[in-house]
This record gives sequence, structure tokens and C-alpha cells, in this order.
Amino acid sequence: MRDEAVNRVKHVFTLFDADGNGVLEADDFDLMSDRVAAAVPEAGEARKQTMRAAFTRYWNTLVAELDADGDGRITYDEFQACVLSPERFSGAVDAFAAGFARLGDVDGSGTVARPVFTGMLRGVGFGLPNIQALFEALGPDDGDRITVRAWEEEIKNFYAPDRGGVPADLLAASPVA
Repeated sequence: MRDEAVNRVKHVFTLFDADGNGVLEADDFDLMSDRVAAAVPEAGEARKQTMRAAFTRYWNTLVAELDADGDGRITYDEFQACVLSPERFSGAVDAFAAGFARLGDVDGSGTVARPVFTGMLRGVGFGLPNIQALFEALGPDDGDRITVRAWEEEIKNFYAPDRGGVPADLLAASPVA
């Protein structure tokens, strides 16, 4: 497992722990999906529901795979074990990546504008310099938009234990200057 992947997982765990209590719970995923949906008010309700369903599937996969004692809570060690095991988690990551990235395509063009991208990732809790660095790394076009496909693939890279040196690393890096 690459160090970059471990760093990404540590970072996203702290972001998903929306209430900051040190464990993940269903309420954290509800709160996170509400924050992201609120960051994109122009997205249609169907896209918001798809994104929320992706967050729910992500949570349900974690609970099904890891919650041995049935307390509805996932620790960091449990999270890392599941997220960095593609054979256990790839379907949930694929659904999450698709639902999340496609929410940003508010006009159906297959692209996401910088302000929408920024708002969504700020809703998750990522730092603005890191968000901007990732957007640039994804190669915006002359209209300052990236493709949904490129973003979806980079979300998958974020969770890939065998990937390093990918643009997704920018989100977990020390604040980019």
C-alpha cells in the first residue's frame, strides 16, 4: 500500500467524521451529503438524490464490512482496512464517484465549472488551495470547466491503495501555496 493512499485515507476520515467525535456514524454521512447538496443549489433534485444515495451506499458498505459489534460506529483502523481493500469496496467507491462527480454537472454538459467544483469540495471540508490545485491538475478547458469523467476517475484514484503521484494526492497534501 502506498504512503500517498494512506495519507488520503487519513485525511478523508477526518472529513467524513463530520461531528468530530473520532468515529464514523450514519449521521456523519447524512450531514456531509447535506453540506455538499447545499453547496450546489442549482443541481436538480434527481442529481442530489443520486449523490445522497451514493453517500448512503458508502456508509452501508462500511457498516456491512466492518461493524462487527453492531454499534453503528466505524473507527479509523476499521475504515482504513476496508477502504484500502478494493475487492471489498470498489462497488461503493464507483457509485460514490459517479454520484458525487455527476452532481456537479448542473447543466448536463458533461462538465463541471470551477465554482461548482470548489463549492462541492468545500462542502466536504477540503481546503481551498488544495481544491484549486486539483482543479488545475484536471486540466480545465477555456471555459474553466473539467469533465465529469476526469473528476470521477480522480475520485476513484483517491481511494486506490496502489496509486501515488496522482492529482488526487493534492487534496491530502499540506496546504498548497
